[in-house]
Amino acid sequence: MDLLRKFRSRFSGTEAAFPGAPANFSSDKKRLIDRAFSGESGLVQSFADLGGVWGVHGAYTFYTLHRFDIRRAVLADCWFSETVMQRAPEHSHLELVQGDFRDSQVRDRIGRVDALFLFDVLLHQVHPDWNEVLEMYAGTSDRFLIFNQQYIESERTVRLLDLGEREYFENVPHDPDNPAYRDLFERLDLPEPGLDRTWRESPSIWQWGITDLDLREKMSSLGFKETWHENCGQFMNLKRFENHAFLFERRSGAGSER
Repeated sequence: MDLLRKFRSRFSGTEAAFPGAPANFSSDKKRLIDRAFSGESGLVQSFADLGGVWGVHGAYTFYTLHRFDIRRAVLADCWFSETVMQRAPEHSHLELVQGDFRDSQVRDRIGRVDALFLFDVLLHQVHPDWNEVLEMYAGTSDRFLIFNQQYIESERTVRLLDLGEREYFENVPHDPDNPAYRDLFERLDLPEPGLDRTWRESPSIWQWGITDLDLREKMSSLGFKETWHENCGQFMNLKRFENHAFLFERRSGAGSER
């Protein structure tokens, strides 16, 4: 890595994004990454970005590779866009792992990394649920970077589908006429086409209103402490949801073996 990149990797905020960054690249997620990789809590040289393709084409993987001195990176998702496939060969330390990151075999292929990215994915996870995904990966990394749309209406997490159809659509950023959501409540127990799961179990739709209290309690029970948090404001027009950024790091003495 040249001297300029070494200099930039010491300081957050020195560049807005990276060449080819999409228009929807989030400065909030950038700050979270910069914080975790700043070296304040130890050297971070490997990471895995779970479900980081949809909508951003691996942007946070490529930003981190551009900004920091990384020895190993993994981008794991069920599919890879043409943009990802074109850019991946530019980074010799990047591995593409295709598959559902909730699958233990995919987790094992990813292996041990210094940091895990979970951006905008936890609220979609069922069977395993969002908290079970955290349990699955607790032994694989010492740092969790979580960016999630957090539910602020109550102290405890709610399953959005349990709210009923009217209130469900008051709490998701999709119109009932959206093709993925049309007649959703009539087909909840029908199979999602081509997949061995029902729509009720599908990560393709919004599933959870996760609260800060429950997320913090779960991470604490897994041996992690919260070392940074930022409230990034209301999510779209949903008054009960806010974008929150979290950095959790393993407490001293807590085990890291599965």
